[in-house]
Amino acid sequence: MSWLVFLALLLPPVQDPQIPSIGIIDFYGLRSVTEQQVRAALQIKEGDSLSDEPKDARRRLEALPGVAQARLEMVCCDGGKAILYVGIAEKGVPAFQFRQAPKGTIKLPEDIKQAGEEFQKAQMDAVLKGKADEDNSQGHALMSDSVARAVQQRFIIFAARDLNLLRDVLRHSADAEQRALAAQVIAYTANKQAVVNDLVEAMRDPADNVRNNATRALAVMAGLSGKAGKQKIQIPARPFVEMLNSIEWTDRNKSSLALVRLTEQRNAAVLAELRHHALSSLMEMARWKASGHAYAPFFLLGRVAGFTEKEISEAWEHGDYAAFIEAAAKRSK
Repeated sequence: MSWLVFLALLLPPVQDPQIPSIGIIDFYGLRSVTEQQVRAALQIKEGDSLSDEPKDARRRLEALPGVAQARLEMVCCDGGKAILYVGIAEKGVPAFQFRQAPKGTIKLPEDIKQAGEEFQKAQMDAVLKGKADEDNSQGHALMSDSVARAVQQRFIIFAARDLNLLRDVLRHSADAEQRALAAQVIAYTANKQAVVNDLVEAMRDPADNVRNNATRALAVMAGLSGKAGKQKIQIPARPFVEMLNSIEWTDRNKSSLALVRLTEQRNAAVLAELRHHALSSLMEMARWKASGHAYAPFFLLGRVAGFTEKEISEAWEHGDYAAFIEAAAKRSK
């Protein structure tokens, strides 16, 4: 997978009121509850059209015996059609826990808030123009689009000027949008290692946009680590492994993509963490029908099972998904 595609997949799902009909329904979190039970309670099938989250379906899912929580996430698109991900958290099954929402009144300066708004617009314009590629060679994102890049270069100035304030907002502000922007800007500090713990803590924020920005920032830093002549950054893998068991689809997607980078050197301890704490999640995610979402879990599962990169790539390219996943599962247990 190209680095550009990797980063694009870390962006939040597009919320579009004209989202097309559902082409794929996939599941995660099923242990004792069966797919058949979930489909029956869901009462939504491939080919249906939905514009927003079907709350009635969620209530029906949470009424199933053994189900503690349910989530539905619409993602666009595969083959021109939407993907519906149905997540289940079963009672008694360990789950990824979010921290309590902070209640502080601390806020970012107006120039940082303005820059954040300008970047959101510039980023969307760049994506629409097909200019979303990035240079990540410094451990933070710099888009090729000149307008978006100019705003990101201001983030470097803000991170140097207001590092302690950014930390304070990220940890204590009651405003989730402020925390999300702080997570984005703090990653532009010169000393990346100094903010790793701040971003790791933000991975458990109750707001998904905060988790998205923190995870994305750490993933970019992970891509820098280990390269000759570059800043060596120690990023713990355990938070990403734990995030693979989140009830939120975006958490699972982003953490799997970050772990592809963090396991490139096949660190035995990290692969053991994956085997012991996330094997079931990797297996079900590797079976997802949308290839762009199944790719990272498929490769992670192969690495956990001890297959070579060549063996994993060949299985992926030849479409031997089911046989490979079964073989990987047997070798991993």
